[in-house]
Amino acid sequence: MTTANADQSLNTASTLLEHLLPASQAGSSTWARNLLAIIAGSMLLTLSAKASIPFFPVPMTLQTLVVLALGMVLGPRLGAAAVIAYLAQGAMGLPVFAGTPEKGIGLTYMLGTTGGYLLGFVFAAFATGYLAERQWDRSVLTTIAAMVIGNAIIYLFGLAWLGSLVGWDKPVLAWGMTPFLLGDLAKVLIAAAVLPLIWKKLK
Repeated sequence: MTTANADQSLNTASTLLEHLLPASQAGSSTWARNLLAIIAGSMLLTLSAKASIPFFPVPMTLQTLVVLALGMVLGPRLGAAAVIAYLAQGAMGLPVFAGTPEKGIGLTYMLGTTGGYLLGFVFAAFATGYLAERQWDRSVLTTIAAMVIGNAIIYLFGLAWLGSLVGWDKPVLAWGMTPFLLGDLAKVLIAAAVLPLIWKKLK
């Protein structure tokens, strides 16, 4: 492939997955590629939920980073599908969520105070994937913007769910958002450093 053809391929490939393994090359095996991407994404989400990194003011997991990055790497449909597969595993009782099985498993856990955040993961992955298809993951500033939008979607669903469960007279923001903002900022910066760099290296 010539340099000109490579540059054209980068411009037309909507996501990293599509560039690295285009559907045209996968051919009839596109479904297998997509299935493997969904399964791998759901497994990565499980690992990210279980990994805890010491951070201030609360320990940080990499789960929201993985959720948003899956959307940007796989695209809106596959990214959201990977999250749905992860949630389906949890609904079946597998201990895939943070704090499981100690804090409960299955639908009991999912309908608890974190249920809104889990639902928000699906929409956030779709949103960042949608933006990645429009090349928002190829520069630092647009990657930051996409990550912020994705995080905002997660908080919107999470806080709405939390407030409806515990009551809006409770310190909902202090419980469900402010302790995690610094950690989320760090994850935004990680994505902004890594994703545009990958695209630059591919050129």
